[in-house]
Amino acid sequence: MAVIKPIKALRFTEKAGDIANCVCPPYDIISENEREALINRNEYNVVRLELPVGEDRYNDAGRILNSWLESGILARDEEAGIYVYREEFNVAGKDYCLTGMICLVELCEFSERVILPHEETLTKAKQDRLNLMRGTGCNFSSIYSLYSDSSKKIAKILASKTAEEPICRFTDEEEVTHTLWKIDSDKDILTVMTTLIDKQLFIADGHHRYETALNYKRGLENPPEGADASCVMMTLVDMDDKGLVVFPTHRLIVDKPVDRDDIVRKCKGRFKTAELPMSELEAALEKGVNGHTFALYTGGDDFLLMELKKNALEIIDGRSEAYSDLDVSILHSYVLENALGIDKENMANQINLRYTRSMDEAIESVKSGKATGAFLINATKVSQIKAVALAGDKMPQKSTYFYPKLKTGLVMNVLKK
Repeated sequence: MAVIKPIKALRFTEKAGDIANCVCPPYDIISENEREALINRNEYNVVRLELPVGEDRYNDAGRILNSWLESGILARDEEAGIYVYREEFNVAGKDYCLTGMICLVELCEFSERVILPHEETLTKAKQDRLNLMRGTGCNFSSIYSLYSDSSKKIAKILASKTAEEPICRFTDEEEVTHTLWKIDSDKDILTVMTTLIDKQLFIADGHHRYETALNYKRGLENPPEGADASCVMMTLVDMDDKGLVVFPTHRLIVDKPVDRDDIVRKCKGRFKTAELPMSELEAALEKGVNGHTFALYTGGDDFLLMELKKNALEIIDGRSEAYSDLDVSILHSYVLENALGIDKENMANQINLRYTRSMDEAIESVKSGKATGAFLINATKVSQIKAVALAGDKMPQKSTYFYPKLKTGLVMNVLKK
């Protein structure tokens, strides 16, 4: 069962300045130049804690955190509550509104089938996050997870709270508006907790952070006084929220030649292929959104459309039916591995494989010579994410890109009681 708890949050005070200049994107999408720009906007930007640099960066982050606490730049809530977090944004001319709850969730091993992953992780990223947790004793960013509530009890509470005056509201450089409220009613908090007590939670974004929290908990054989590693901070979003947007993550091939004719020859038993002008690219992918269709671009004025033949779908060795039905799984297994010779270890280490959510960037990478080929795919559906998780399976890394990303630093969690 999912155990939800209110959070005694750590937040920036007025001393830190405009909250819009104190928060940052997730650490793994911040470049060196972007990090510097964030700090130039405000010396108290949370990126100094979430993405420290230098030889002793993790301990440095801990020292900066302590100095900000002592000077009143950061302060912890006196009373615990559940924060309501809303993102309003526009994609391709359509307006969206996504509403979630920031709270604590009791850690469970994946084997308990309470909190379910859907994506593979990398050891290097987990070690980095573990070192940061050890150096600071904090969660600076929350894990993005999905829940299901057919009773709509939680939706009613959220609707009531978002009708009130918010704690803060700002619009970022991507034209995403972020708004925050706090649920402090014991009755409403109890309703949230009891509504989710028999539910499963599906990790949407933050697999590395969740596994890191588990590793941190396991490693506390002699925890410091007051330490509480039993919970991790999450932002929970209803799976039926109409604001859920998942972008595709396109694949770039680097440092390896891509011969389009050779791929056609090797894949002709499974795929129907057609060479089409670039002007038809988006329409062709959209038409194939309910099938297994993707495009290969290797330069020039046309692309290769690849559509899996109706009787060619097979269960991939050792994997579930849900996994085998994913476009990204089909691409990885039938094309990248079998036709291009890029094996799983190569993919995991990103030797010949890179990722981008931008179709324009993928195409430009090929044109500029940074990549030898780009596989352009459709987004994974939320229903497919749930199916893979319920099957006890995991998608290839970078199978989903939930948009917009949650801001880091609006609400933080101190790993103490």
